[in-house]
Amino acid sequence: MVQKAKILLVDDRPENLLALEAILSALDQTLVRASSGEEALKALLTDDFAVILLDVQMPGMDGFETAAHIKRRERTRDIPIIFLTAINHGPHHTFRGYAAGAVDYISKPFDPWVLRAKVSVFVELYTKNCQLREQAALLRLQLEGGGTEGEGSKETAGLLAELSARLAAVEEQAEALTKQLGEESADGAAVSTAAHLERKLTGLRRALDALEPGTGGGPPMLPAQG
Repeated sequence: MVQKAKILLVDDRPENLLALEAILSALDQTLVRASSGEEALKALLTDDFAVILLDVQMPGMDGFETAAHIKRRERTRDIPIIFLTAINHGPHHTFRGYAAGAVDYISKPFDPWVLRAKVSVFVELYTKNCQLREQAALLRLQLEGGGTEGEGSKETAGLLAELSARLAAVEEQAEALTKQLGEESADGAAVSTAAHLERKLTGLRRALDALEPGTGGGPPMLPAQG
């Protein structure tokens, strides 16, 4: 059973956090509140998140500065960030959001259905990525030994087939996400996170192809997915 994904909600106004929770509760994931940039960074030290919804206008450390800290950390740099703002300062302000590492930039008041749909895409990608990591761990154990040679071969073939199918599903989701983000923003920075994920998926696909019978050589190291 796959553990629920965690979604980080960052806003200094309690009523906004409450509204976000009401909108996203239908996704049945774990929603984590943070009322400041500092509190968000503290939460990111210990927990893994599928996506971050980050308010731009906050006292003290604003959304841009918070995002900069997130992107500087090795552990958190690949977490998708969706900026939320109550003020639209024009293209330059939007560009600053993408330059800070956001995958999307939404002005308030926003359509609850649109926001929920965007968040659900990242939750789905995160969940499938976790499933791939679990399957890869099982495959490593299988390749290292255990059981008779015949049983091991059958189980390994089964694991390879299942892992390949799961990977194909994630590849399809990543391709759709890249296309969607590309259509919604003329700025290439908006697709950086999706492109990074696709590069990781390419590495994993190559590792799987190398494991197919008849390729020769020992089992390669599967790339880390994080």
